Amino acid sequence: NSIDTYHALTNIMLSTTLVVGATGATGKYVVLQLLQQKQNVHAIVRSKPRLIGLLDEIAPESSTKYADHLQVTEASILDLSKEELEKATGSCDAVVSCLGHNITFQGMFMKPRRLVTDATKRLCDAVEANYANKKKDGGKTKMILMGTVAVSNPGGGDGERTFGERIVLFLLRYLLPPHRDNEVMAEYIHSKPESPNLEWTVVRPTELVDGTAKKYDLYDKPQDPLFGGKGVATRATVARSMVDMIM
Repeated sequence: NSIDTYHALTNIMLSTTLVVGATGATGKYVVLQLLQQKQNVHAIVRSKPRLIGLLDEIAPESSTKYADHLQVTEASILDLSKEELEKATGSCDAVVSCLGHNITFQGMFMKPRRLVTDATKRLCDAVEANYANKKKDGGKTKMILMGTVAVSNPGGGDGERTFGERIVLFLLRYLLPPHRDNEVMAEYIHSKPESPNLEWTVVRPTELVDGTAKKYDLYDKPQDPLFGGKGVATRATVARSMVDMIM
C-alpha cells in the first residue's frame, strides 16, 4: 500500500475532527476509524441516514455504539454561511476533506465545477477567521485533504512525467472538470502563506481498491508511473493514514 503525501504534520493528540465528504468511498472510513479511536466527529453531509447506513454497513451497529461521539450537520458544504462554517470549524481541532465529484455526467460536467477548491478555500478562511476573531486561542488546526496521484505537487519534486503521461494529463485538464478542480485545489493550498494557526497535508493515494485497512508506507512523491504501476491502496488504508496524522 503506497500513499504519497507532502507537507508533513506534527503529531498532536486531537479530540474533535470535522469531516466533509463523509459519505464518500474513503470519507466513511475516516469517520468510522475516528469513532473507533473514541474521537469526536462532526460530519457535514447532505444525508444523515445515508451516513448512518454506510457506517453500519462497514461495522454493524457502529452508529449506535458511537452515537455520543458523532455530530451530523445535514447540508451541502457550499451552502453553509460564513458564520456556520466558522462555528463548525471553531469547535474542531482538525478538518478532513474527502470531497470529490460524483462519477455521473451531472457530477463531472455540471455545477459546482470547483466543489473541492471552493470548499477548501471556505474551510481555510473559516479556520483562520476563528483565530483572527479570537474564537480559538493558540495551537494549530490540522487540515488533511484528499487528492489524487494524477495531480502533481505544485511545489515540485515529483519527478518528470513521461511524454505519454503528460499528454493524458493535458487532455484530462481540459476535458474532465474534476481533474482540473483537484489541480486548482492543490495550487491554492500550496500557495497559501505559512500560517501559525493552520497546518495542512494533501494525501495522494495510488490506485484505490476496496478492502480492509493494511500496513502502509508514506512517500513524498509518486513511486510508480501513472499507468501500469504495481502500487495499490485500499480506501480503508488511506483513511487510516489520515487518522494516524490526526492522532
